[in-house]
Amino acid sequence: MDHADLLSRLETVIAGRLGGDPDSSYVARLHAKGLGKIAQKVGEEATEVVIAALTGDDAALTGEAADLVFHLFVLLAERGVAFDTVLAELARREGTSGIVEKASRSS
Repeated sequence: MDHADLLSRLETVIAGRLGGDPDSSYVARLHAKGLGKIAQKVGEEATEVVIAALTGDDAALTGEAADLVFHLFVLLAERGVAFDTVLAELARREGTSGIVEKASRSS
């Protein structure tokens, strides 16, 4: 399976479903509930990732990580932030120590 364009396809599908029918689209349902609900879902999924990581269940961690990525993409789409912008930020940070990068944000 070719995973190279999977995130791009996911972003496109989510963008197309934002304005859809909330009765037939989970993404549209989240969109209808607003940014606060979408952000809450991202937080819930992040917590579930942590729990799965601590239980040592790789299958659960994999599933929860997929849920987190999906909901993060919904949040980014809701805010109009392209995933390429996130990738550009990661590229900007590449080769920089995490400690140095974090310190640069607080100054």
